[in-house]
Amino acid sequence: MSIRNALYSKFDLTYRCLEEKNVLPSLISATGPDVTAVAIPAWLDASAVAVGSVSGILVARERKLDLVGYIVLAMVGGLGGGLIRDIIIQHNDVYMAKSSYAIPMTVLVGFLGFLFPNALKRFPHLLEWVDIVSVGLFVAAGTDKAIVYGFNAWAVVLLGTVTGVGGGMLRDIFLGDTPRIFQRSNFYALCAVAGALSYHILVFHLNVTSQWAAAICVAVVVLTRRVSLRFNILSPANVNLAPAVTRRVKVIYHMAKEDGVESSKRILQRLSKTGNYQVTFEKSAGPQDGTASGKAAASDSDDQDGSPVIDRIIVEDDVDLNSHDGATGSDSDLS
Repeated sequence: MSIRNALYSKFDLTYRCLEEKNVLPSLISATGPDVTAVAIPAWLDASAVAVGSVSGILVARERKLDLVGYIVLAMVGGLGGGLIRDIIIQHNDVYMAKSSYAIPMTVLVGFLGFLFPNALKRFPHLLEWVDIVSVGLFVAAGTDKAIVYGFNAWAVVLLGTVTGVGGGMLRDIFLGDTPRIFQRSNFYALCAVAGALSYHILVFHLNVTSQWAAAICVAVVVLTRRVSLRFNILSPANVNLAPAVTRRVKVIYHMAKEDGVESSKRILQRLSKTGNYQVTFEKSAGPQDGTASGKAAASDSDDQDGSPVIDRIIVEDDVDLNSHDGATGSDSDLS
């Protein structure tokens, strides 16, 4: 047995032993999608609430708020996204109201952040990391809860995204700022969409267990955010397509108009050759004042091949041909 095969066998045996002892969760569910009960464990919800609360106190420290500001932003950051999600679901299952530790945890985090504001000052990029990690955790929790309650794929992704960015959106509104997700910047809300979509595919279609799906969801959210920051990829801005579309519509309109006039002219010319109708093509006189507008109208009244543009077509019965013995008859009378 080669060294590589021996190492692989040892690793596989170790993994199976840990899985049997419930140290590591199973990657694939043998019974299909894990949607019979709320699959997200309590520790994941608690982690999302705690990390979201930390993002709130970091913003409160930057704004130099008082104790109430610290506590309120900690509660909004930790509970805001889940509250919006539960209001939309409307299944009498509001997480912050039923959990015995959610509200006390956010209040405690806000109080500790107020007492020790410089404890995290040595980490200048901590807010960015904490913010996006909390988004990933909330996306996983929100997406899972939407799957549990049997929503369709569109609603699942929407609820997961709202849960992820709802707390930050409420935080910005409370501070009087335009919500971050509405501003053109590096990917933020799109990261939540990618995470919710990945979680739904993993759990509902690939039968991956919720623990592994949550870990992959957080990784997708964080990785998407870091890639957008690394390569300075910004969310798309609005594009005004009206001028370009208007020009093309005008070109199509004029081409169709010219083609229609030429087709009508050929049809009526064939009709006049039958001898039963007198067809007259007239061209409007246009301005005759010799001004620039008159010359322009005269020049525009001709086609590119020099033939005049038909402005009016007159179709009359040929009385001379249709009359017989002083009376007007039908076409059959001419035979």
